[in-house]
Order: sequence, then structure tokens, then C-alpha cells
Amino acid sequence: MLRLQAPLPERYTEASAEELASRIETAKRVLGERVFILGHHYQRDEVMRWADARGDSFRLSVLAREHPNAEFIVFCGVHFMAESADILTGPHQKVILPDLNAGCSMADMADLDEVEEAWEVLAATTDIDRVIPITYMNSSAALKAFVGEHGGAVCTSTNARAVLEWALDLGERAGRGAGGRQVLFFPDQHLGRNTGYQLGFTEADMRVWDPHLDAGGLTEAEIKDATFLLWKGHCSVHQRFRPEHVRAFREAHPDGIVVVHPECAHEVVELADQVGSTDYIIKAVAAAPAGSVIGVGTEIHLVNRLNDETPDKTVVSLDPLICPCSTMFRIDAAHLAWVLDNLVEDRVVNQITVDDETAHWARVALDRMLEIT
Repeated sequence: MLRLQAPLPERYTEASAEELASRIETAKRVLGERVFILGHHYQRDEVMRWADARGDSFRLSVLAREHPNAEFIVFCGVHFMAESADILTGPHQKVILPDLNAGCSMADMADLDEVEEAWEVLAATTDIDRVIPITYMNSSAALKAFVGEHGGAVCTSTNARAVLEWALDLGERAGRGAGGRQVLFFPDQHLGRNTGYQLGFTEADMRVWDPHLDAGGLTEAEIKDATFLLWKGHCSVHQRFRPEHVRAFREAHPDGIVVVHPECAHEVVELADQVGSTDYIIKAVAAAPAGSVIGVGTEIHLVNRLNDETPDKTVVSLDPLICPCSTMFRIDAAHLAWVLDNLVEDRVVNQITVDDETAHWARVALDRMLEIT
């Protein structure tokens, strides 16, 4: 998805780190409780130092809602996160994304037109009333609205299992779930696959839906037989982690602990000691014994921050060719200073808004998720 961020004035692009810090500190002091700055775990340290709250995408949006006195929510994350915050916060609050180019490559791998086209194909091929659409939190507001309107729900990497149990009416949720026979899961195939395995399914129950091919590249029989139709999408950072990275870490650190995110490929997840969301990884590092060496499969800014903040342990990235999230990396101190200075001058720049209809159905999908979990 193309988004255009206007170039910043030279007084920001050429400013020193100290000058930018002074600008941000002054603006925060002037604005006071009118502004609430949210920092996603993957942000640069130069941005995170100014965050009033840090967390994953959904938790930050909830925190924004819990601060109704804040007129301005400055979301240091990516576009879909700011959309979620706009959906959940009050009409008097304005959500601001410091750099409009901070998108999410995974979220952009499934757009509304492609999903609607897939839905039409499924409706012509199988019993569409038994297909439950589930979208990962890392998706646009339009896709959250789609699943809300079509009886589905949103999930996070923390609650994906519970949401899929609900969708398929499994286990303890039997009789209380959506009662679907199939799930269309987007945009990240890996989270869907790894969660399916957790529920006892195998690759034979799963098919990858390629939106660039007719009928997703599947035969009619494959569509009808699959329990999980997994959108061909991925996280550009987490897909980099490979089994050989895990093996190399274990050779170097035989007593080391491997913790990875469920957006990693299944063959990596199988080799890990622990698998979980960003918050899970943070807690796993905190719980590890002093002196532990922990190889982590997630974004490098969080890995480095965990290493810095737990001096009694060594936390390293499993990938030796360190690759930050290129879109998260876009937000820097210069952009944060720029949006805050504008707010001091009563100018709102880079406001993210979701239209009322989309917001309504997206909220339905989010509320379903909360009811499930």
C-alpha cells in the first residue's frame, strides 16, 4: 500500500541527537497530559525513551482507550496499529503516526479486494456458511471489518489458539464456538500453521491460499477438504529465521535457551524450546536463570533491548545477519519531534482515521475476540 510522507524540514533532518531530544522533551512538557506516546516493542531506543507506555500493538491500543484525557495519541508503531487505536479510542482523541511510510509488509500482503475475491471463490466452491474468516491483528482496519461482518474474529499471537478453537468449535469451547468447518486465516500463514499444529492438526489439514493464482492455486477438492486455508503471507523479519540458525546457536551454546515468535516458519518453531508472542518472549527472558544465554527469534531492537535490560543474562538474535523491521525502523527521533512540535503549534499532522462503517465492523471483530478470550 502506497503512503506518502512529506519530507521533514532540514531543522529536523540535520539536527543532532541532543537537539532532537531537547525538542521532544520541551514539547512533551508543554503538552503535558494532552499527549500520550505509545511505543511498540520493535521501535528504536531513541524513540522508546520517550514512550509513556510500551507494549505490543493491541495492548497499546487498549492503553490509549484507557487514557481518555489524552487528546493526542502518538503511536510509534505502524499504520495498522494506529488504525486499531483510532477504532478503540474516543471521538475526541486524535491518533497520530509520526511517519506515514511506517506500514507493515505482512499486513499489506492481504488487501480487501483480494480477500473479497477469495471469499467469492469459496462461496462458489464450498459451504460458505461453514467458513470462518480470522484475521491476525497485523492487518488493516478494512480486513478487521470484513471478518466482523462475515462472522469471524481478530486474533493476536497470544490468543490465536483460543480464537481458532472458537472458530472450529473445538475442545472446551465445543458448543460455544462459531461452529465452522473451515478457517480462512490471513495474512500470516505461519501463525495459522503453527496454531493448527498446536490444536493437533497436520499439514494434511492445511492448504496455502495464493491470492495471485486462480482459486488460490488450489483444486476444488483441496479447497473442500482443507480445514485451514492459510493466506500466503509472512513477516519479512520472522521468516528470516531458519533451522540452521537454531542448530548453530545450540552448537555454540549447548545449555542455551531458544525462544521464537510463532510468526516463524514451523520447522523453526519445532526446534525451539519456547514459542510465544512478543510479551511472552519478554517474560521468558525475565524468567530465565541468571547466567542464561538466550537465542531469540524476533525483531532485533527488542532483542538488543532485552540484552541491555537484563545484564545478568546474554540475549542474542538467532539470525547472525541482523535485520530490523524496515517499516518499524522508519520512525525516528526526528519524526517524533516534528509531530510534537506541530501539536504545540496547534497543528495536527499525520492523523490516522478510520471511517465509521469500517470502524463499526472492525470493532465487532475485536469485541468477538475479547469475548472469546
